[in-house]
Amino acid sequence: MADFKNILTDMKGGVLHLTVNREDKMNALNFETLEELRSIFDEVSDNKEIKAVIITGSGEKAFVAGADISEIASLNEVNARKFSENGQEIFSMIENCHKPVIAVTNGYTLGGGCELAMACHLRIATANAKFGQPEVNLGIIPGYGGTQRLTILIGRGKANELMMTGDMIDAEEAKTLGLVNYVLPTKEEALAKAEELIAKILSKAPLAIGMIIDCVNSAYLPDENGFQTEANSFARCVKSGDYKEGTSAFLAKRQPHFKGE
Repeated sequence: MADFKNILTDMKGGVLHLTVNREDKMNALNFETLEELRSIFDEVSDNKEIKAVIITGSGEKAFVAGADISEIASLNEVNARKFSENGQEIFSMIENCHKPVIAVTNGYTLGGGCELAMACHLRIATANAKFGQPEVNLGIIPGYGGTQRLTILIGRGKANELMMTGDMIDAEEAKTLGLVNYVLPTKEEALAKAEELIAKILSKAPLAIGMIIDCVNSAYLPDENGFQTEANSFARCVKSGDYKEGTSAFLAKRQPHFKGE
């Protein structure tokens, strides 16, 4: 994988670790960083050596503290729409990736950072994590899918409250609301939990994992019949070698060896 200016990449046993590396800017997402994410996830989709992704932020203070305000301040109505649509497109790439993507959120996870975390399939927070969509304080709203994903994850009433007030919540409240899956005391422990979950997921059938992502996402698409997506995906699984391996292994009382085929 190519070197990037704002994102550090490290491959460990088929797991791509991405670290947003703008610590002096609280890892704020500028245009350049977003395009680096686009480039990375283009490769993640096509590179068979990459089995899963973990995303975190550099340092202890922030996962991603938001979008880069210096860039937002120069927007007008026309390029603001493009700004929003571009971010939505990149985060949709993450959400629809057929390989598991876990966010390890340390410190401030605000605005575009909260939206990035919500685009991932699972979220693990450190005890010092703070979540919020404070865009209303700037006279704007979340633009990278936050109004939609936050509502889906925590419900209409609480999503309205957080976005209208701009308030932050701590990691434990985020877990109670269903915004995060786990809370661990330190970043090291949170990363270890992410690696543990990925190891368990990667022991399962890769094609089935991808189908689960499709089906779960389809539950929130108003123009898609999620039940039909499920039936179609189930049929595609049954056509696979992994299905034959999984059922044969179960009947033979042995561990399956999936190939993603």
